[in-house]
Amino acid sequence: MKSNKPAAVKVLTPKQSQPLAPLVQELLIRLGEDPQRDGLSRTPERVEKALRYLTSGYNADVRRVINGALFDVKYDEMVVMKDIEFFSLCEHHLLPFFGKVHVAYIPRNKVIGLSKIPRIVDVFARRLQIQERMTQQIAQTIQEIINPLGVGVICEARHFCMMMRGVEKQHSGAMTSAMLGAFRERKESRDEFLSLVKHQLD
Repeated sequence: MKSNKPAAVKVLTPKQSQPLAPLVQELLIRLGEDPQRDGLSRTPERVEKALRYLTSGYNADVRRVINGALFDVKYDEMVVMKDIEFFSLCEHHLLPFFGKVHVAYIPRNKVIGLSKIPRIVDVFARRLQIQERMTQQIAQTIQEIINPLGVGVICEARHFCMMMRGVEKQHSGAMTSAMLGAFRERKESRDEFLSLVKHQLD
C-alpha cells in the first residue's frame, strides 16, 4: 500500500565554484554567433548571473526560510492563500513556465506566517522543474513542517516550451493539484477549497 507520508525535504548544492560563463560563450559560438560583438560581449556573465538566481532554490534551506515563523494557535478552520505568482524553468528545455499557486491548509495546533508560504513556493520554483513535481513538493513541505490536518495545493501555469516551440499553442494552460490529509479524504474540504479559488480558475 502506498504511504501518504510526506517525503523529506532535500537541499541540493550545485558546484558554485565552477563558472558557467565559459559554457555560455561556447554555446554562442556553436550557435553561429560572435560572443565578442557589442551586443553579446557581456552576455555569458549576464546569463550566469540569471541562471544562478533562477536556480537559487537548490541552495535554499526551507527551515531557514521559515525562520521560526510557526505559531501555536487554537484554530481549525481552513487557511487559504491565493494567487501566489511564480516563475520557473522547465527541466526538459530550460524554457520558462509561469503562473499562480493557490495553497490551503487546515491547522492542527500550529499556523505558519502567511509571508512564508510564497517563500516556500519560491524555494521549489527556483529550480529546474516540472509543474507536477513542484506542486507536490509545496504540499509535502507544508505537511511536514506544521503537520496540519490537511494541505491542498493547486498550480496553474503556462509553458513556453508549448508556446514557443512544439505545438506552439499560445493560450493553453496546465493545472495540477496535490491534496493531502483531509483534502484527500474529505470531499467537503476539497469543495470548500475549490470554491474559494474558483473565480481564479474559471
